[in-house]
Amino acid sequence: MYDFPGLRPATDAFWAAIHEALVARDLPAVPEALARDRDFEALWTDPDLLLAQACGLPFVSLLDGRVRYVATPVYAVEGCAGGDYRSWLVVSADWPGSKIADLSGSIAAVNAPHSQSGANALLAMTSGVAGGRRFFADIRVTGGHRASLEAVRGGAAACAAIDCVTWHHLAHEARAGLRILAASPTAPALPYVTSSRTDDATLEHLRRALGEAVERAPAACRRLALEGIRTEGADYGRIRAMLRHGLTHGCARLATLMRDLAARP
Repeated sequence: MYDFPGLRPATDAFWAAIHEALVARDLPAVPEALARDRDFEALWTDPDLLLAQACGLPFVSLLDGRVRYVATPVYAVEGCAGGDYRSWLVVSADWPGSKIADLSGSIAAVNAPHSQSGANALLAMTSGVAGGRRFFADIRVTGGHRASLEAVRGGAAACAAIDCVTWHHLAHEARAGLRILAASPTAPALPYVTSSRTDDATLEHLRRALGEAVERAPAACRRLALEGIRTEGADYGRIRAMLRHGLTHGCARLATLMRDLAARP
């Protein structure tokens, strides 16, 4: 999910370590290379999926019952702790406001309505000030965090919620002219998942391989800001609860875009 061009060599090195650990366990048909040309939902729901990383909001909504949880990454960046992460509410450096309430009547940029970091976190951040009303004048769906930042920098939007891992990895130029206004509540970081058809033995192999890969590829993990793997205790129900609360108390315009996700189990 953080497969920026500059990080791809490190991502590939991390996968190579996972591959080595799985092959050593005699797991059959382990792909040698990562697939990067698939639509996210098609990839996540492929019955032959061995391993992928998913966003937390789809994980508890459209993927519920369609994938199995494998593990949670632990990132070593500001805003992350023990397998949790958060989003930063980003505005232009010269925007005159000082608090979230000052954004009332402005335009917000959102990468996608099904994004935990870009949409659900923003919905949660408006819950204390919107009271379920139309807090933002409009919502601009941009298709990605970088595009959301460009919308803020260029004046097409006043704010965007950007997850702290993405913010950490962005080049200085991508953050130029922007500042952090506020932080969202924390949520479990983006989970590693496998097909719903994956058996228990393979699931355990995947978990052990991920943990071993962190040890086998330290340079790659440092580049990815990945310091460990957590395989239990991550409560993704917090994301569902965040959504349900936000749909009632957050910005009504944003809630309208996201409401169908709440109907998922």
